[in-house]
Amino acid sequence: MEESYEGLADAGALTSRGLQESFLCSYFMEGVFMPIHNADIAAVLEEIADLLEIENANIFRVRAYRNASHILQELGKDVRTMVEQADDLTKLPGIGDDLAHKIQELVETGHCTMLDKLHQQLPATVTELLKIPGLGPKRVRALYHELDIRTMEQLQRAVRNHRIQTLPGFGEKTEMRIADALAKHAADMGRFNLAVAAQYAEPLASWLRKLPGVQQVVVAGSYRRARETVGDIDILITAAPNSQVMKRFCSYDEIAETLSQGPTRSSVVLKNKLQVDVRVVRPESYGAALHYFTGSKSHNIAIRRLGRAQGLKINEYGVFKAGARVNGETEESVYQLVGLPFIPPELREDRGEIEAARDGRLPRLIELSDLKGDLHVHSKASDGHDTLEAMAQAARQHGLEYLAITEHSSRLAVARGLDPVKLAKQIDMIDCLNEKLPDITLLKGIEVDILKNGKLDLPDWILGKLDLVVGAVHGSFGLSRARQTERILRAMDHPHFTLLAHPSGRLIGKRESYDVDMLRIIRKAKERGCYLELNANPKRLDLVDIYCQIAKDEGVLVSIDSDAHSVFDFDNLRFGIGQARRGWLARQDVLNTRPLEALRPLLRRTM
Repeated sequence: MEESYEGLADAGALTSRGLQESFLCSYFMEGVFMPIHNADIAAVLEEIADLLEIENANIFRVRAYRNASHILQELGKDVRTMVEQADDLTKLPGIGDDLAHKIQELVETGHCTMLDKLHQQLPATVTELLKIPGLGPKRVRALYHELDIRTMEQLQRAVRNHRIQTLPGFGEKTEMRIADALAKHAADMGRFNLAVAAQYAEPLASWLRKLPGVQQVVVAGSYRRARETVGDIDILITAAPNSQVMKRFCSYDEIAETLSQGPTRSSVVLKNKLQVDVRVVRPESYGAALHYFTGSKSHNIAIRRLGRAQGLKINEYGVFKAGARVNGETEESVYQLVGLPFIPPELREDRGEIEAARDGRLPRLIELSDLKGDLHVHSKASDGHDTLEAMAQAARQHGLEYLAITEHSSRLAVARGLDPVKLAKQIDMIDCLNEKLPDITLLKGIEVDILKNGKLDLPDWILGKLDLVVGAVHGSFGLSRARQTERILRAMDHPHFTLLAHPSGRLIGKRESYDVDMLRIIRKAKERGCYLELNANPKRLDLVDIYCQIAKDEGVLVSIDSDAHSVFDFDNLRFGIGQARRGWLARQDVLNTRPLEALRPLLRRTM
């Protein structure tokens, strides 16, 4: 039976559960207590939820841990600092006294008594099975109890021997899906969600900037290109001669293993298994090195090829002609010498950016400051954690001028979705709030479920009272490509449909996109005059970059939305901006860069 609400299974899931895999042993069994990041605490709470659900514990207890994990994973504030300053953790959404005590225990001792007790009842390796898309706690429980499968290797063996399909509720198709998921998981091993990597890369870069003699520090690689996941972190430094920066770097208190150490290059592995490579370069080589270590590899090869055609040699040390350095101090100089303008890092994938640069067709990519509003937000009225007033205040603090309140519709009972009566009451409440809220306007919306037959979950009479209707698929993910596509196309034909939320339904590292003809969806949006969302939640980042570019080419506006469930989630908009830039989107390609007076006519034309 399919899970109809992804929030239960995935609300707190970290893309890289490698944080769970070795968190306790790597941080504490060696007898050295290391600083803890929000992602580490979230991983422990998520593992507790997993083990409780595998043991068939009370669903509300499980949900409390999942929700807390979700909040901490995306929290803009550092929980360790809150504990050190004796702040009240119960003021965080979804954190009660019991969870606050466990978080404080983790921060202060690096230990979680409850997780230890659960590990005595179930092997820790069992939670590794939950990394495989399609294996929720119920199926893992069946595999553990019926087939004594407790490790990934045992699962692989059971798939090869066709033992999985013998279990009730599995079958041959499920076994085949598990086999495919295992293969993909092996390929994705060791990659970290961009937002998780940021919790380690950015504090480290900040720490390096404070070291004596350090002049410039930048995080390069796929992180700088805003890839959805990163395999490792590349950091580039310029420093004064005879600086001790490498020696100091290798004393960083979150390092688990030093792979190599030298005067200009060191490579380490952090406690969370994230590899970090740091290079010190001369100022005159900085631009060439930054270009080289930012990548992508295919983009760099294309640039070097252009250089060779002009008698230039381009590498991480500079740009040379006849053996003499001609430049390389800045990235701009590297591009200038091959006859190109500067190409933003997010575009460097060898997907036509070089030709566009040569022809003067590079877009001026969107910036975070271009956003005027957010069109997909939840409050306490459904499964959010804060009041309408608190969400409005937080949005205003992030520089937004308007905010669409889009609770779930009634089909998502577990998310406390609104029926028509409750939605009508919220409409009245928003009207009243707009009379007294300063400097921000709340728009009336709903995230309505797209049912399996393509109908919307709420009647026309209530949808017609809203400023916008956000349609979303939250179940029946396994429909065939033809049925899933027709389902969404029928929903988009609804006269009140405004915006398609998280169009592919994916959860990065957790759930694959459902099978859908996205080009037909994009062209339907153009035909209907409605819009597509780029969901900025770092577990989604959906639309993917390629489809953002297609939407742009087809003239379909994209809305970059936080899908915020708390006042802290607006910080995720920066990840949506990174994805939009990878998709070549400029300010004019994004719906919610318009001021409210320009936005309203665009929303009305879909209603």
